[in-house]
Amino acid sequence: MRQLSVIPLMVLLMIFGSFENGGHSKGNVNGSLPPSNPFFTESSLPYHAPPFDKIKDTDFKPALEEGIKEQLAEIEKIADNSAAPTFENTLVAMEKSGQLLTRVNNVFNVLTGANTNPELQKIQEEVAPKLAANQDAIYLNSKLFKRIETIYNNRIKLKTDDESNRLIEYTYQQFLLAGAKLSDADKTNLKRLNEEEASLSAKFTNQLLAAAKAGALVVSDSSELAGLSKADFDAYAQKARTNKLAGKWLIPLQNTTQQPALQSLSNRTTRQRLFEASWNRAEKKDSNDTRSTIARMAQIRIEKAKLLGFPNYASWKLQDQMAKTPAAVEEFFARLVPSATAKARGEAAEIQALIDKQNGGFKLQPWDWNYYAEQVRKEKYNLDENEIKPYFELNKVLENGVFYAANQLYGLTFKERHDIPVYQKDVRVFEVFDKDNSSFALFYCDYYKRDNKSGGAWMSNMVNQSKLLGTKPVIYNVCNFTEPAPGQPALISFDDVTTMFHEFGHALHGLFAKQQYPSLSGTNVARDFVEFPSQFNEHWALDPAVFTKYAVHYKTGQLMPAALVEKIKKAASFNQGYKLTELLAAAALDMQWHTLTNADSLQDVDKFETAALQKTHLDLPEVPTRYRSSYFLHIWGNGYGAGYYAYLWTKMLEEDAYSWFSEHGGLSRTNGQRFRDMILSRGNTEEYGKMFRDFRGHDPNIEPMQKALGLPLKN
Repeated sequence: MRQLSVIPLMVLLMIFGSFENGGHSKGNVNGSLPPSNPFFTESSLPYHAPPFDKIKDTDFKPALEEGIKEQLAEIEKIADNSAAPTFENTLVAMEKSGQLLTRVNNVFNVLTGANTNPELQKIQEEVAPKLAANQDAIYLNSKLFKRIETIYNNRIKLKTDDESNRLIEYTYQQFLLAGAKLSDADKTNLKRLNEEEASLSAKFTNQLLAAAKAGALVVSDSSELAGLSKADFDAYAQKARTNKLAGKWLIPLQNTTQQPALQSLSNRTTRQRLFEASWNRAEKKDSNDTRSTIARMAQIRIEKAKLLGFPNYASWKLQDQMAKTPAAVEEFFARLVPSATAKARGEAAEIQALIDKQNGGFKLQPWDWNYYAEQVRKEKYNLDENEIKPYFELNKVLENGVFYAANQLYGLTFKERHDIPVYQKDVRVFEVFDKDNSSFALFYCDYYKRDNKSGGAWMSNMVNQSKLLGTKPVIYNVCNFTEPAPGQPALISFDDVTTMFHEFGHALHGLFAKQQYPSLSGTNVARDFVEFPSQFNEHWALDPAVFTKYAVHYKTGQLMPAALVEKIKKAASFNQGYKLTELLAAAALDMQWHTLTNADSLQDVDKFETAALQKTHLDLPEVPTRYRSSYFLHIWGNGYGAGYYAYLWTKMLEEDAYSWFSEHGGLSRTNGQRFRDMILSRGNTEEYGKMFRDFRGHDPNIEPMQKALGLPLKN
């Protein structure tokens, strides 16, 4: 489901740091990093893009270690400064620190997320605790905090500009949340916990990647794949050949519980095998079983919260979010769960009726839902997924859809560059030009699934925007679409189409950044705000002015017939009870893990999960949670712990914002410029509620979201 992408501010930086400084230092002049290391100086490529053709795996560890050493020296110099603390000699100096470390980390994060290997995974696990210790050395530095606190207490007298004042308040808050006021003994304990959690998070990520690869379903008899499209059939055969399984078919696992092929497979036994391969991928009592890892991580997070003076991890984590408290999130859930589950039960009854009508002789199970739901959809809306895929060729969707919408709304144009090295042959690079034809960014896209790529879809920066550092954004999008067999077109589903629009919404948030300070730049915003621009951008996928540009049959060149377009629009509200319930179940599961208060013993992961879903009234047997605890990468590896609710919270924001567009003429340059100026280009320079109110004219209203999901407006 498209809105479940991740902004993988990589595992390491997401957990530990806010000093993402764009990588603009001239070089490691006084350090021990040899000049032969490609990270020794900033890249000479356009926009300081990474020189992937020169970077070797062995370059990372020494560069990361030197980057840590260099940043610590810079921080110590700031903390030990005998001059009275000022905004310039403390906060601005901090913003300029750690540029080598950021330069290396940004590239390391690209590869460990999208193109990893055993050597990189080993480095990842080795450096995770070192990076945690580095961040603790910054945030728990008493002398440094005293300087920041002095500036914070005198901020009114300083008369700084709005962004600078935001930096003062934000930095002070981050230090408080990190434990800056703890006693020395508690700081020592917190450092130990942070290092252990970092190690476990890196371990979990690598365990899960291996578990997903090992869990791929091998099929030996072609008859067991009845119902698949020829393109998928050929793609799975090619996948098997690549893995030295000639004569077989290999169905790789996506990161979610449900798998795309379940929609088409008519063989019920194969469906069950594929579902169970997904459901049990990380629970096989082998080296890839993640349960002991996450049980200890949950325990650590309880211990950390108590050290920091909070009843649970969620109460600590939500301090700088829009929601602020777990109670606010639970109240938000309460407005959705009853109507969502009621709708899902109604959908289940409809599917069961179809099974009975066909004399199926069985009770609906999770592996049956998508297959029979697709039949219900065909019956109700006469819409077949295989009928619409030929109109969605990936490159046309990208260039004539995603890019075209960005042009119509914001005046952007794109030119592909073939002279900039990439980390994998399928990656493409585009230079981005603004409405005045000035070039201002690079955009990379990497769309096909690989065994060495983390699941899901995400956006992040290779180079962070900052006026202070003189850097412009270098952005990338990663997805996990099925790669076509050689010579075949890349035909994707409409869900994949909206995933592309979604991830590019994140990209726009980063591309339009115009902040002075890197800590406040672009997508460095709260979890429950960061998905707002991306989910908002999905709306343009079905806008007639955009849709007619890219929805063209790959063979005939004909536009999608109006009748088929209308079917897609009518079917958009189909199965919403299921989709919302599986998402709510995952979000509630996350919040249940992170509102635990007893750290005395490890949780039994399976028992906890069952109890958590029962407690939140989301234990519908036919509607499994979108992610089980054991493969919930977002919360254990990607920094979304106690924050997965953000996808639903931002759904409220984006539907309300889109209603403003609908009230003011829809897609236009004027409306796009307003959204760019008031939301997309603001980064973390303002309180999020105020930012939204200034654009919309009122506080977020849940009713447009309820209407879009087909839920009753009264709760």
